[in-house]
Amino acid sequence: MKANYLVCYDISDPKRLNRVFRHMKGIGIHLQYSVFHCTLTWAELNELKRSLKELIDAKYDDIRIYPLPANCNIIVLGCGDRMPEGVDLL
Repeated sequence: MKANYLVCYDISDPKRLNRVFRHMKGIGIHLQYSVFHCTLTWAELNELKRSLKELIDAKYDDIRIYPLPANCNIIVLGCGDRMPEGVDLL
């Protein structure tokens, strides 16, 4: 069964930042500069965590993965036009 997650990151080095961005682009929907929406199985989530650990320096970089409730509504203000399928705009 798949679940929705927000993956947010703060990467201090431009090279690592670029690697994480390229990696995430192949997995989720790019919502903001360092925020992706992903729909993943448990195995895919574990693989994502493993692969991201290899791309960062844990002393300087920060990645957070937030699970989203199944029926959550996301409020978008401003120019947010990229929304994942199944997410409602209010």
